[in-house]
Amino acid sequence: MAGKALSCGKKPFFSPFIPQIVNPPKDLKKPRGKKCFFVKFFGTEDHAWIKVEQLKPYHAHKEEMIKINKGKRFQQAVDAVEEFLRRAKGKDQTSSHNSADDKNRRNSSEERSRPNSGDEKRKLSLSEGKVKKNMGEGKKRVSSGSSERGSKSSLKRAQEQSPRKRGRPPKDEKDLTIPESSTIKGMMAGPMAAFKWQPTVNEPVKDADPHFHHFLLSQTEKPAVCYQAITKKLKICEEETGSTSIQAADSTAVNGSITPTDKKIGFLGLGLMGSGIVSNLLKMGHTVTVWNRTAEKCDLFIQEGARLGRTPAEVVSTCDITFACVSDPKAAKDLVLGPSGVLQGIRPGKCYVDMSTVDADTVTELAQVIVSRGGRFLEAPVSGNQQLSNDGMLVILAAGDRGLYEDCSSCFQAMGKTSFFLGEVGNAAKMMLIVNMVQGSFMATIAEGLTLAQVTGQSQQTLLDILNQGQLASIFLDQKCQNILQGNFKPDFYLKYIQKDLRLAIALGDAVNHPTPMAAAANEVYKRAKALDQSDNDMSAVYRAYIH
Repeated sequence: MAGKALSCGKKPFFSPFIPQIVNPPKDLKKPRGKKCFFVKFFGTEDHAWIKVEQLKPYHAHKEEMIKINKGKRFQQAVDAVEEFLRRAKGKDQTSSHNSADDKNRRNSSEERSRPNSGDEKRKLSLSEGKVKKNMGEGKKRVSSGSSERGSKSSLKRAQEQSPRKRGRPPKDEKDLTIPESSTIKGMMAGPMAAFKWQPTVNEPVKDADPHFHHFLLSQTEKPAVCYQAITKKLKICEEETGSTSIQAADSTAVNGSITPTDKKIGFLGLGLMGSGIVSNLLKMGHTVTVWNRTAEKCDLFIQEGARLGRTPAEVVSTCDITFACVSDPKAAKDLVLGPSGVLQGIRPGKCYVDMSTVDADTVTELAQVIVSRGGRFLEAPVSGNQQLSNDGMLVILAAGDRGLYEDCSSCFQAMGKTSFFLGEVGNAAKMMLIVNMVQGSFMATIAEGLTLAQVTGQSQQTLLDILNQGQLASIFLDQKCQNILQGNFKPDFYLKYIQKDLRLAIALGDAVNHPTPMAAAANEVYKRAKALDQSDNDMSAVYRAYIH
């Protein structure tokens, strides 16, 4: 099956992906709305929920798709499917060959032990006739014995490996069963007409194509296959605070297959992070209205299909869900409480999602004033940088209205690789400050190590090579060291903002009488870098605080 490309006008945003139906993890809730299946994408090993109407049969559309899509990623997926089918065919042939050998050996043994008499031959002939008759009747029920044996064998293996006892499936799994033939007729109009659904466990196999059967993993396949592939990429996290994460981890494949919400989306603030977020929302087909304090920044997004809001209040009043991403607590408060601010557009049912990194007191105050007007509030600060924002690979930390968190599902999938729900308002702000405290302190330590290497006559490049081969190896480490070695401090995460987060994290520790000496030391180095006019450079420019 190939997922339909999401399109805007005549030009599609994405190439089709080729998924395979698999069982979702037992704790993964199925999206509300239309019928959909959980799939694994060939060529990437990523997973997603896909609606029925977005699926096409692979064999019927393969040639057409190959002609239209020349991308390397799609070709890799096709190659993976063909390899999968070749392996499946090889197993079938091996199984058939082994069955034939077994049959020949049995016949040979029977020939040696059988009395050589006419009566016995007549009995054998009559017996064979009965067998043929029974086989003929059996064909009315099942297309081939091998298909029946294959289904039973798969079912038996699934039962043996499944930890769940036999009986009725849980309520949340009922809709995961592949539709029976009685429901297919209404689903096979238009492009679905050529689709052959794999039947349910209780339904006989009809005209089964063994290759097609293997390609469309049915519910009788081993659950372990799905779990092994997805546990590496899908984080299901539940803590005592009620935090959960259910978003797929690689948004490159998932983003191309999500169905955008039909709610009108507003977005306030088009800085380093906001710009990438809005771009991805538009690419995924969301209806977005934008506003920015510097109006010229809106022009590019208007060209991409966004609508322009004249004030924050206007954006909130015309949209169902409005996101905001600004620099600090003061900017977040001014945006909501200032002239023509968010609060003036809030009416009962309007939703506001603050993605700014601020302190818990600020976000709690904003939540109270929004809810007091009948609005719904969610805090959702993001962990990442400009590049991750552009790539739609941010990590989203959310807290507040759980229903609003779920309503933002398609938006979060468009902008991020993972989202966490952390409970009541304030939890996400605290967690975000802790994450950035660790990151900022680590960046200062990297700069300190590189300068120490330099003054002691050691090669900074060799130090980086050693670090990249050890336990500290990471994309962050490599990128920031490369920035320093090349003297390139173009902002990916402003130095002034990481210093602000360190300051707020230290205050968070003070509020609960918890020592933060490492963060305090790092904060002093960033303050020195700011005094050296490095505020608007990347955080890696903290290096310059050590060499001046």
